[in-house]
Amino acid sequence: MPTVLIIDDNAAVAIALEVLFSLHDIASLRAASPEEGLAILGREAVDLVIQDMNFTADTTSGEEGVALFREIRRRYPDLPVILLTAWTHLDAAVELIKAGAADYLSKPWDDERLLTTVSNLIELGQANRALNQRLQRERKAKRELEQNFDLRGLVWQDPATERVLNLACQVARADVPVLITGPNGTGKERIAEIIQANSQVADGPFVVLNCGALPSELIEAELFGADAGAYTGASKAREGKFEAADGGTLFLDEIGNLPLAGQMKLLRVLETGRFERLGSNRERQVKVRVISATNADLGAMIRAGSFREDLFYRLNVIELRLPPLAARPGDILPLALSFLRGKTLHPSAQAALQAHGWPGNVRELKNVMARASLLAQGDVIKAADLGLPVAATPAQETEPDREAIVQALARAGGVVSQASAELGLSRQALYRRMERLGIARPA
Repeated sequence: MPTVLIIDDNAAVAIALEVLFSLHDIASLRAASPEEGLAILGREAVDLVIQDMNFTADTTSGEEGVALFREIRRRYPDLPVILLTAWTHLDAAVELIKAGAADYLSKPWDDERLLTTVSNLIELGQANRALNQRLQRERKAKRELEQNFDLRGLVWQDPATERVLNLACQVARADVPVLITGPNGTGKERIAEIIQANSQVADGPFVVLNCGALPSELIEAELFGADAGAYTGASKAREGKFEAADGGTLFLDEIGNLPLAGQMKLLRVLETGRFERLGSNRERQVKVRVISATNADLGAMIRAGSFREDLFYRLNVIELRLPPLAARPGDILPLALSFLRGKTLHPSAQAALQAHGWPGNVRELKNVMARASLLAQGDVIKAADLGLPVAATPAQETEPDREAIVQALARAGGVVSQASAELGLSRQALYRRMERLGIARPA
């Protein structure tokens, strides 16, 4: 149950507030003086403070309330404070709002407005604390990953990416085949490099073959090599990728493009470690860790008869699914900044980047940032410099709901301008929606 601390020397006021809050499942503590209130804050967990502005009978200056607020703000900078004030204290209350007070209410107060303000501030505070705790956990986990493993300079922030990295590092030491799935442009080769860098063969070669970049008649020669005269134009013997990767890792990208004949030979190598060059009868032995990747639905290809089921299960001992960039939005801005050369992102550009769907994933983002870096006037890249479709700008997106606004305010630490930029709204538009949804204005 959330708890409100009421600091007021008028017992009738404090009791009225306690009764009002109890009727709405909000616990309350009462202090009759600034000193008692500060003592309670030092030993109790409190979500919000409601404080009077005057504690001395012979003065109406509000100086005591000002001093109390400033001491609370000094000791507990994130604790929301609502001021209860008479009209004679209005100027002082306005100054304290500028100094960080969450709101002020005149006596007698409006119960509905007070309850709405208190509920929203408590909800915002709880969301902010939960977010901070999650961010602390994520930062700790990120530091541990970076300290314990070679991540090949990978840039990321999103938990979805971290889950993939954790699994990749976990299986890196195991001498088993790994299949990396996901759309084109998501960084599957970089994940393969990370597995290699943290494997038992990290000092061995890392050889890459894109099975979709070669004609089907040449893929077998690329994989297994060929003797002189094995095919037209083969004037001398050549080493295949398996031989080149001996003692290390072979990364087979776009494995779904491997023809059936090549699939059968690949299966034999995976089972025995033996193969023959094209045009040769001599069997060769290698020790190679195979990592493969595809954006294709291999299950559908198996049902269609274009991919061998036994090969699939041999390749898919461990599967790593790399989500599209749109499904890991926390990576977008860190990646965008990593692609810049001495430039920064205007809030409008940040909002546009986060609103775009990124069908081309990280590869598309890299290209967009390269273009913007070249065309932007000055060192600050704005939304217009990105060249993204108008439909991708935040103003065209679905109106953010109450939870989205509360979360954005929490991430922004209550800074409305920052939250509005993240949501793709003007400050005035965000204020209107906050008012319509009953969200209190933070300082």
